[in-house]
Amino acid sequence: MFDRDLVRVLACTMALLESGHSYVSVEFEVFGKVQGVYFTKYCRDRSTELDIVGWVKNSKRGTIMGKMQGPKANVEVMIAWLSNEGSPGSKIERCDLMNFEYLARKEFNGFSIRF
Repeated sequence: MFDRDLVRVLACTMALLESGHSYVSVEFEVFGKVQGVYFTKYCRDRSTELDIVGWVKNSKRGTIMGKMQGPKANVEVMIAWLSNEGSPGSKIERCDLMNFEYLARKEFNGFSIRF
């Protein structure tokens, strides 16, 4: 992980911890060798285990994009997974996080793979 990525993840984590809201929402884009390694399937499965809703898809740019919503502690775990672990065979270069929001309730039902 690049130093700036670590700083971004830590800053986002601190913001989540300081919030009194029940749910958070964040969009993400994962760069590296992330297509052709079942990344979207593993992302959906891991999100479901963590009670996170939203969606994920392969982009035309060769990245993985998505949006997730859930309890802030669970979203933090998923951010770490997207930034460091990923699916078997993947090689993550970086994970960009955008459009953080605090929510009173989730806007999605379940976690889907979009095409």
